[in-house]
Amino acid sequence: MNILVLNCGSSSIKYKLFDMPDGGELAGGLLERIGEETSLLSHRAGGRKVRVEGEVADHREGLKWVVEALLHPEHGAIRDPSEIGAVGHRVVHGGERFTGSVPITPEVVEAIREFSSLAPLHNPPNLMGIQAAQELLPGVPQVAVFDTAFHGTMPRYAYLYAIPYEYYEKYRIRRYGFHGTSHRYVSMRAAEILGRPLKELKLITCHLGNGCSVAAVQGGRSVDTSMGFTPLEGLVMGTRSGDIDPAIIPFLAKGEGLSAEEVERILNKRSGLLGLSGVSNDMREVERAAGEGEERAEIALEVFAYRVKKYIGAYTAVLGGVDAVVFTGGIGENAYRMRERICEGLEGLGIALDPERNRRTVGRKEGDIAREEARVRVLVVPTDEELLIARDTLEIVGRAEGEGWKK
Repeated sequence: MNILVLNCGSSSIKYKLFDMPDGGELAGGLLERIGEETSLLSHRAGGRKVRVEGEVADHREGLKWVVEALLHPEHGAIRDPSEIGAVGHRVVHGGERFTGSVPITPEVVEAIREFSSLAPLHNPPNLMGIQAAQELLPGVPQVAVFDTAFHGTMPRYAYLYAIPYEYYEKYRIRRYGFHGTSHRYVSMRAAEILGRPLKELKLITCHLGNGCSVAAVQGGRSVDTSMGFTPLEGLVMGTRSGDIDPAIIPFLAKGEGLSAEEVERILNKRSGLLGLSGVSNDMREVERAAGEGEERAEIALEVFAYRVKKYIGAYTAVLGGVDAVVFTGGIGENAYRMRERICEGLEGLGIALDPERNRRTVGRKEGDIAREEARVRVLVVPTDEELLIARDTLEIVGRAEGEGWKK
């Protein structure tokens, strides 16, 4: 079965077409700048890459571009839309209702719309992608894979905030966590690398990119994670502050004459690596500047590494020990110097890197970078959220239709 995976942002559509159950990628690409004067489609299939420019008004028209690229006689991957057996959609927020992937029904669509209040920047474009796919590919099964779902197994003492309980009851203010699809994928892959059943493992998974989060995974289930009610909580990120004293918000608002919304924008868009370094939100640029003697860039690296180190220590306590620490995401997979900073001083927890292995494992490579004698394994695992979405879609469609895997 060919499964199309869609990840729709506010002005973009990221897509991959998989041949399932083998998991081979037939095609993929990114359509960006939807709604702007000039939109850009970057498409790849069969070893060929093409770029197409034009004006794309909305997600429906954008998805039409995607399907046309997949059907193109020279750089396409299929000959007819009927060869798309199912569509899997990345949806950011499933609230408390969805703790797993589900077939998309009118009730699910309405729930995704309802949870837009919890993810106003993400759920609306996710929903636009679903509606566009339903219109352009009528009758093709659609599946929603929620970013928050993996963390739905957290115990209440981990997800509740110590604010008046009535606000949880009224507004469902609680820790939800994000990056769940990535944390789930690398947990499963880590078990394969270690050659041990996932249900026996205690893992700390570190998704480090422009957005960053850590998860404590026990027996394949998330028991805690660093992101909270929104993706702003937790680690230092590219432009997000991560954990701060909540009293800083009214203090800044009063001191700078700002509204709460303006302070929130500062914490989301002008903070993190960018705010500390004054250089960039890109780890590569910050490391370069630090290497050239920029003190603020060095400070940004120190704070970033310390925050990750602190969460690893905390989650080791939560899990009662750890079998492996897993690094993924653009920083986690490529910034070997940052991995060294994070793991330095954690020998007391059984974590010790092999410097040579660590330096070699960059650029979409996976491997164990811990010393042979180390008690805890340290893994680099490139994430593949789209493949996991395709697997979930395959399983759910097969279960729903009861007709095996063939289409």
